[in-house]
Amino acid sequence: MTGAEYGLRHGEYTAVIAARGAAVRELRHRGRDLVVPFPAGGPNPDHRGVVVAPWPNRIPDGKYTFGGVDYQVPVNEPGRQCALHGFTPELDWRLESRTESAVALSCAIEPTPGYPFALSITACYRLDGDGLHTTVTAANVGERTAPYGVCPHPYLLAGPAPLDEWSLEIPADSFLEVTPDRLLPVAVRPVEGHEYDFRAARVIGSTEIDHAFTDIVFDDDDDGDGDGDGDGQARVVVRDPGGTGVGMAWDRSCAWLQLYTGDTEPPLPTRPGLAVEPMSCPPDAFNTGTDLVRLEPGASHGASWCIFAA
Repeated sequence: MTGAEYGLRHGEYTAVIAARGAAVRELRHRGRDLVVPFPAGGPNPDHRGVVVAPWPNRIPDGKYTFGGVDYQVPVNEPGRQCALHGFTPELDWRLESRTESAVALSCAIEPTPGYPFALSITACYRLDGDGLHTTVTAANVGERTAPYGVCPHPYLLAGPAPLDEWSLEIPADSFLEVTPDRLLPVAVRPVEGHEYDFRAARVIGSTEIDHAFTDIVFDDDDDGDGDGDGDGQARVVVRDPGGTGVGMAWDRSCAWLQLYTGDTEPPLPTRPGLAVEPMSCPPDAFNTGTDLVRLEPGASHGASWCIFAA
């Protein structure tokens, strides 16, 4: 169930944020849906719009080693025997503050045998003339260094045409090859010459994607010195052949990007929208350590992104 909901409004944008999973249940521009919505008061299919933490994507068999200690978290994707999308999607987030155009929600991750770390996580949503801005901040309120990763999980909606007819642009030079059955990491491959090369906008067609991308191209940093450590942004843009579109921008806190064309089996609808998930670390980072945030006691980590009409 979605729990409490908070409606936001600014100019031509409106949004509805649900307490369960701090999910973006609706986002509209001039009355047009920018994300695939889901009904109020009911279940949330496909984790639509939730905040995912403390790990994005999958941990095979729910097993990982951190600091020389082996841990086991619950397997919640039995078909692939993986622990999927952390704990936060199933939590009811608390209201911290609210205005007409902004809301802040928080949740606590309490220590468990499989994740004996204590985190306080806040998601701040804000609408302005540029779209829906989100910042997620995690603070380690425990006494042990915690492994951590985060991502959003919206399904972008370019327009009324089928997803196959949308054009897509991905600012990434590499993708993560995965096993066909469990979608577990194999190796990072260049997109050059591959069906996943969307560096120049082109029609998606029948291409099926459920992969992470990296070597992402960010804008130059704001001070113009080219050192790459400023507030550079990367952007994915999806366009409908009818002329409408939607985009997502994110900052350098997320060096990975999961894209999913929503190819599912009944009763879920197939290819309802494009899941766009900027991630702070890749799948199975709890085991590989790749770009894993090691959150020291008292430290915090922030990540930001924005969804906008294009």
